[in-house]
Formats: sequence, structure tokens, C-alpha cells
Amino acid sequence: MSDQMMLLRFRPVFLLASILSLPLISIQAQDAATYQRLPSIDLPDELDRVLRDYEVAWEAGDSTGLAALFTPDGFVSSRFGWIRGTDAIVGKYANAGGDLRLRSHAYASDDSVAYIIGAYGYGDDAATVDRGKFVLALRMGPNGTWLIAADLDNSNRP
Repeated sequence: MSDQMMLLRFRPVFLLASILSLPLISIQAQDAATYQRLPSIDLPDELDRVLRDYEVAWEAGDSTGLAALFTPDGFVSSRFGWIRGTDAIVGKYANAGGDLRLRSHAYASDDSVAYIIGAYGYGDDAATVDRGKFVLALRMGPNGTWLIAADLDNSNRP
């Protein structure tokens, strides 16, 4: 079969693939164009403590301190799935460090469960730029403090 005939034979496939990818490009462009940085909200002190303790342990590079903020069976998201349990969380955060700043957009709490939705950034840029977003699922610990049951975060980088 000649090169020209091969091109004609596969041209509809390429055309179809191009047409099908247009909505994805359009959606991504629309998302970027319509994105507005959500305002921060104040949290009740007991929930805000979770964010502030997380920042302190992160900045110190204290993976054991970070893991202590979680329930013993807590989850942390990774690129390859979930990491679960204190030892795995310590390992996940072994390279933690830096001037992490967490801010909240929404929360709810009821009896022994709560969540916080927010954004994160680093250093002085965090006042104007979100580097990513997070959802923390919380459970009341045995000593009456909130512990992280699951930490789901995602970078804003494409």
C-alpha cells in the first residue's frame, strides 16, 4: 500500500482523535479562565489547631510529628494510591520541610467527624498564590482532639 493510501486510510482516525480532544482543551482553558482564588475562612479553634500543628511539623521536617496528627489507621494520598498507617505516613513525610501555609475554604463538623477543605502555598507567595488544594477528613481522637483520618491533596500544576 502506498504512503498516500495509508495516510488516507488513517486520516479519519486522526481527525476523530483531534475532534475528541477539542472539548478537553476547551474545558482546561475554561477552568483556567474561570478560576478565582477562593477566600479564606476562619475555623473554630479546635479545627484550626489541626492546620497550625500540621504547618509547624511540616516546617520542622518532623515526619513523626506529622504522623501523630493522624489516626493510627489514617490515610494519605500519593501518586500511586493511598498510604495507610502511622509507619507509612512517617515514611511518606520523611522529606517534609519548608514554609507551608494552609488556609481553609469550608468545613463542617458533627459529633466525632469533620472535614476541612482548603488550599496550600509556601512562604510569602501563599498570600496570593495557591500551589494546591486539600481535603482533610477528621475524626475525634480518644483524648477529645481532632485527628486526621485522611489527607487528600493535589497540586495546582498542570
